[in-house]
Amino acid sequence: MRTLLPLLAFIAFGSAPLIAADLETKPQGEQFAKFEPVKAPVYGSLYLKQDDRLAIIGDSITEQKMYSRIIETYLTVALPELKITARQYGWSGETAEGFKKRMVQDCLRFKPTIATLCYGMNDHRYKPYDDKTAAWYRDNYGAVAKGLKDAGARVVIGSPGPIGKMPHWVKTATGTVEDLNLNLCAFRNIDIALATEHDVRFADVFWPMFTGFYAAKEKYGAGFEVPGSDGVHPDWAGQVIMAYAFLKGLGCDGNVGTITVDLAKNQATASTGHTVTKADAAEIALTSTRYPFCATGPLDKHNSIRSGMTLVPFMHELSRFTLIANGGKDAKYSVTWGTESRTYTAEQLTAGVNLADDFAVNPFSDAFKKVDETVLKKQQYETEQIKNQFHGRAGKADIEKTATETEAIRAPLAAAIATAMVPVSHTIKIAPAP
Repeated sequence: MRTLLPLLAFIAFGSAPLIAADLETKPQGEQFAKFEPVKAPVYGSLYLKQDDRLAIIGDSITEQKMYSRIIETYLTVALPELKITARQYGWSGETAEGFKKRMVQDCLRFKPTIATLCYGMNDHRYKPYDDKTAAWYRDNYGAVAKGLKDAGARVVIGSPGPIGKMPHWVKTATGTVEDLNLNLCAFRNIDIALATEHDVRFADVFWPMFTGFYAAKEKYGAGFEVPGSDGVHPDWAGQVIMAYAFLKGLGCDGNVGTITVDLAKNQATASTGHTVTKADAAEIALTSTRYPFCATGPLDKHNSIRSGMTLVPFMHELSRFTLIANGGKDAKYSVTWGTESRTYTAEQLTAGVNLADDFAVNPFSDAFKKVDETVLKKQQYETEQIKNQFHGRAGKADIEKTATETEAIRAPLAAAIATAMVPVSHTIKIAPAP
C-alpha cells in the first residue's frame, strides 16, 4: 500500500481537496459530492493469533454491547480453534483522551494481545471540522494506539461512524448534518494515516455506514436509519456494518466450512471443524465444532441483524458454510438442512451454495443462540466491573482488591461461553426436485 504519511498533516489540517490521495469510489448522488474518503487499506492475512486476549474499546456505541457482541460471538463460533477471549470497554460519552487516562488501570492490567478501537464520535464535538480539534483527536488517538502497542498488543484503529440527524442531547452541536459528517469523514482519513504511522490496522466504519445510510433508505424506505433512531447510536443493522468493518480489519476470511458431495458415488468430505459421520443416497450426517453466524429478522427494519447483512457482504465474506455437490444427473435438486428446504440448480450446486446465508433458521441456530446469550451476560458484567466497581467506591478505596474480587465474578461468566460451545450434529439431504 502506498504510504499515507506524507499526507498526514494535509489530511488533518488542510482544507484543500485531497488530490494526492487515492479515494474510495463514490456512489452517484449530490449527497456524496463533498466527501473525499481516502481509500482504505485491504488486508489479506489473519491478524489474530492463538489464545489472543481481545480488548474491544470505545464510547457509548461500544457500551451498547451490540457490535462488540457480534465480534466476540463470531470469533467464538467461527474460529473456536484459536480460543480467543474478549473484554468490552465501552464507556458512554468517552473520547480517545478519556480512554488514554484509564487505559493502564482498566485495560492493560489484563494484558490484551490485540485491541479494536472506535472513537471519534464524541471527539468531533458535534461541530464542523477545525484544525485544533482534529490535532487534539489525532494526538490522543495516536497515543492510545501507541500505548496498546507498546504494551504488546496488535491494534485495529476504527473510524467513527456517521450521524443521521442532529443529536437532541448535545446542546453545543453546531453546523448541519452534512457539516458534521464531513468532519467525521476527515477524522476517518486521519485514522488511516495513524494506522500507517503506527504500523497497525484500520477498520473503516464510516464509509460503509455512510453509503449504507442512503442505500438502505432507497431500498427499504425513509424510516430505515443505519445510524440509529437518535442519529448516533446504531441499531442492529448499523452495528452489523460496524462488526463487519472490524472483523475485516482482523483479517477473518469467512470460510467456516465446506461440505463436498459426490452425488454419483454417495460420498462426502468436509473441511476442518466438520466431520462426516454418514454419507449415502438418503443423507449426509455431520458433526460440527465450527458454526456459521446465525441471525433471523426482517430485511427492511433497522433493528434487525439480518437487514444489516443486506447492506454489506457479511455472509459472503465472513460466514460461508458452503455445500458443493457434483455428479448429479438431474437439472434441479431440493436441499433439506434441518427442517428447512431450498431448491437449487445442478449448476448452482456445482459452483457451491452458502447454506448459512440461504437458511436463516438452521441446525446451528439454537446452539449459536446459547453461545451469544452467554457472551452478552459476560459483556454486561464487564460494564459493571469497570464503570461501577473499578471507578466506584470500591475501586477508589482499593483497586487491586476490587480487581481480584470482580475477576472472581467474571471468571464463571467467561467459562460459560466455552461450555456453551458444543458440537452440533446435523444432516443435509439432497434429492432430485420436480
